[in-house]
Amino acid sequence: MRLINRHPGRTGGLMLLLLPFVVLLVVYFSGSSLRLAQNPDDKLLPSAAQMSDAMKSAAFSEDRRTGEYLLWTDTASSLRRLGIGLVVSAAIALVVALATGSFPLASATLSPFITVISMVPPLAVLPILFIVFGLDELSKVVLIVVGITPMIIRDLHARARDIPAELWVKAQTLGANSWTLILRLVLPQLLPRLLVALRLSLGAAWLFLIAAEAIASTDGLGYRIFLVRRYLSMDLILPYVAWITLLAWLTDELLRRVTQWCFPWFGGNTR
Repeated sequence: MRLINRHPGRTGGLMLLLLPFVVLLVVYFSGSSLRLAQNPDDKLLPSAAQMSDAMKSAAFSEDRRTGEYLLWTDTASSLRRLGIGLVVSAAIALVVALATGSFPLASATLSPFITVISMVPPLAVLPILFIVFGLDELSKVVLIVVGITPMIIRDLHARARDIPAELWVKAQTLGANSWTLILRLVLPQLLPRLLVALRLSLGAAWLFLIAAEAIASTDGLGYRIFLVRRYLSMDLILPYVAWITLLAWLTDELLRRVTQWCFPWFGGNTR
């Protein structure tokens, strides 16, 4: 059998799935053991025990200054900002994509503008957002919206333009007006693609959130990472990075399952 036609079984697939993570952990903890054996005070590659102690302190010990459990407070703040940013981005992208995908006049007006806007590096306008919206929650949410909305719009617009012309002709032949076409033809095609586009934008959304929290915030996962870096607290930074990765994966998995549950007929990438 050709290698290209070989597929792993259930057990083999699970082993292959875990293999990169196992290799990464083995390499890390081997390096950590070597460095700590040479210098017990080394902070670059903390041991599992050191990281566990740091996370227990952040998650289950009250902060002396604020009386809060830092891990959960930071997580709640970051997830709130991320959630608001994703919802606002999805709403704006869906409305704009419905207009540009359904009305040629709207497409001729907005599509070139959106294409240009999507090329602007969002982090380059972060100082502008802080000046205009201040250093509170709004500027952080706006950065997420500015960062991911144009690309989501372009993705949805491309999906709308891929609707076969025959469907447009048949619907209009049966007497469908413009609003019927939008609600019964375009919208059902864009909703599942919107969820897929949000999944693809999660990495960028987290990037913009962490950047905003690192520069101007008093709580949040990004704020905590950049706060403790001055003390070289890798025993807290690395678990926080792993925690962010887990939250991002859980969000992606949630969106994937929602897509499969709400739109089982959708043939796009839901894996």
